Amino acid sequence: MNDVEQRGGRWRRAWPKIRQWLSYAFVALVVILLVVMARKLDWQEVADTLRNYSARTFWLAGIATVASYAVYCGYDVLAKYYVRHRLPIRQVVPITFVCYAFNLNLGAWVGSVALRYRLYARLGLGTAQITRVFTFSILTNWLSYMALAGVIFSMGWITPPPEWGLGTLALRLLGLGLAAVVLTYLGLCAFSRRRAWTVRGHEIVLPSLQMAALQLTIGALNWALMAAIIYLMLFQQVAYANVLGILLISSVAGVITHIPAGLGVTEAVFAGLLAGEMSQGAVVAALIGYRVVYYLVPLGAATVVYFALESRARKLRQKNAPEAEVTPKTSGP
Repeated sequence: MNDVEQRGGRWRRAWPKIRQWLSYAFVALVVILLVVMARKLDWQEVADTLRNYSARTFWLAGIATVASYAVYCGYDVLAKYYVRHRLPIRQVVPITFVCYAFNLNLGAWVGSVALRYRLYARLGLGTAQITRVFTFSILTNWLSYMALAGVIFSMGWITPPPEWGLGTLALRLLGLGLAAVVLTYLGLCAFSRRRAWTVRGHEIVLPSLQMAALQLTIGALNWALMAAIIYLMLFQQVAYANVLGILLISSVAGVITHIPAGLGVTEAVFAGLLAGEMSQGAVVAALIGYRVVYYLVPLGAATVVYFALESRARKLRQKNAPEAEVTPKTSGP
């Protein structure tokens, strides 16, 4: 046996132990991030803001939050049928819930990427399958964003402040461009004869028109529910269409700045665009309430679910072993 084979044998024997310690390190990192986030919050400000809302407002916002998270879980459920993996929906839903809550609070690299790859892999999916699920979910979110923004911006429902240097005409043209992208995607799904491409070893398969329409529907519904929560927190003093449009603008601003949860960015965009309708203090207070209801409360639940998934992952993986294979396919979904 030569040196290369000996080193390879040692590496294979050591890998299970290394993987175990990497797992411990990842869980520890998640705990540290949660603690750091909790220490940065001004809990007194949160409490003062929440005291201004009625129980009815919280109930309605809570219902909208539950509905939004349920709809978002539909992203990965729909991806299950696109990828054709055989993990049961009862396992897909908690993974998606955990990833979404952590994504909102700790950023996409932790929630959307790291947790999704880790949890799906622990339940038996391969890297290629997880990549396709992740890509499909991201595509669902941003295609629906472009569809909604295309309508709202092109209709001229949002008027940017002069200091932004972006006129109403430019925003309308942007809206038309976004709508054109969505229509192109739908056209390809409906009429393209070529259904698959290989890019750097990864196969990209066009979904059916029906599945593409479902992507846009559930994605748009999720954005609409998010806006409904802010609308309630603003005491319904701003037109709902305006709230939805501003949310879409602030979401892109948050992505560009790479700030977890869009802290400060969302508040600045809402305060700037609602300057003529509400005071800055009222807007910031409403967004604090929104963050508590839509970000912090679900994060608490998601943390419990995450550790439950971690503790049961090995048992679930063994149970899924004959189920997690991909059904061979010859054409797009």
